[in-house]
Amino acid sequence: MDSAPQQKEAEPAGAQSVDRALGLLSSIARAGGSAVSINYLLEQSGLSRPTVRRMLLALIRAGLVEQDADSRSYALGPESYVIGLMANRRFDLLDLAIDSLMALARDSEDTCFLSIRRGAYSVCLHREDGPFPIRTHALQAGQSHPLGVGAGAMAILAALPDAQVEEVIADTAQALATGYPGYTPDLLREHVEETRARGWSANPGLYLPNSWAVGIAIIGPGGEPIGALSVAALDTRMQPERQRQIADLLKREKRTVEAKLNKKLAFKNPSTA
Repeated sequence: MDSAPQQKEAEPAGAQSVDRALGLLSSIARAGGSAVSINYLLEQSGLSRPTVRRMLLALIRAGLVEQDADSRSYALGPESYVIGLMANRRFDLLDLAIDSLMALARDSEDTCFLSIRRGAYSVCLHREDGPFPIRTHALQAGQSHPLGVGAGAMAILAALPDAQVEEVIADTAQALATGYPGYTPDLLREHVEETRARGWSANPGLYLPNSWAVGIAIIGPGGEPIGALSVAALDTRMQPERQRQIADLLKREKRTVEAKLNKKLAFKNPSTA
């Protein structure tokens, strides 16, 4: 008679442990491939040191996290890579967009990026450098920023409904205040309106001085923004007229990527109508 209530009480605790462990794994992943210290994870999670250490040991045993023997810092483990590959096979946006990225790099001669949305953040999937000899280093593959920080991330944010925009701003307020002094909630709202009016986003060196960028959202079959294409260059190469030229290139490749995406998903899920 007593076993059923005990089982129900144990389930929330187990679910909480899973949530905490996955939260730590996400914090490590958002570091963009760099190893992080336990103090970083304590700050990100708000959990106690014993709890964080216990969760990390479980993730290490599963192969999802590994610890450097010398620095004692933590990074994604080999099993995380395997899981990523499996997920990538199901929904490989990079595979669908790589030709467009190469075309953008060729035609703009500058650095092009593919980003995806991950909750309230944008993660850079790929960077493709054009032939122009002076390049911007504002974003590398694997790096993550709050939605709104950077042209691609702003394009994604602006494509969300107003209610979700406000949720993102609330969720990332602390991250913006501590890590992105050039950004404020009011500035994000202003840029959202400007992006919607133009049809593409512009980042006038807010994250990295002298590095300007233009971006456009990739919209999934359900109407939701799933990622973004962007082009970054020195500010001297991003005057208003050239921004519009870059935006036209982005619109062209956006249509190409979305058509490929719709075709792929339609093939996997043929209509029964």
